[in-house]
Amino acid sequence: MRYLLIVKATPESERGEMPADVERLMADMGRFNEEMIAAGALVDAAGLAPSAAGHRVRFEGLGKPVVTSGPFANTTELASGYWILECKTADEALGWARRVPFASGEVELRPLQDPEAFEGLVSEDEIQKEHDHRAEQLRKAPKPEV
Repeated sequence: MRYLLIVKATPESERGEMPADVERLMADMGRFNEEMIAAGALVDAAGLAPSAAGHRVRFEGLGKPVVTSGPFANTTELASGYWILECKTADEALGWARRVPFASGEVELRPLQDPEAFEGLVSEDEIQKEHDHRAEQLRKAPKPEV
């Protein structure tokens, strides 16, 4: 099962400030990522630019979507990075979350829903279409630059 490990933003990350010990943090993060890669758990990971570089799109009824440009004030609701993990169990994913090499901060772990989460709510054909879409997405998605 896939899990999203969300790095919560801080006032400092929203200002684009790097921690004083950025070299140590980057080395620790590199080792952590290498361990997840070696274990076959890491699907994807990235840091996010501060919300000042982002936008929110709000949908209300059938009207035109409303776009709001950042920055966004409430840092407790913002993310500054993520990992996508492939783990056999929630406990395995939680084990990785506990090992994030932060001196301070917060991460949030959430399972990604597979199409089967909608069994009984949508037809089997719709579930199969979702599987087909995901397979096509994997075939056609641009390959990350290395």
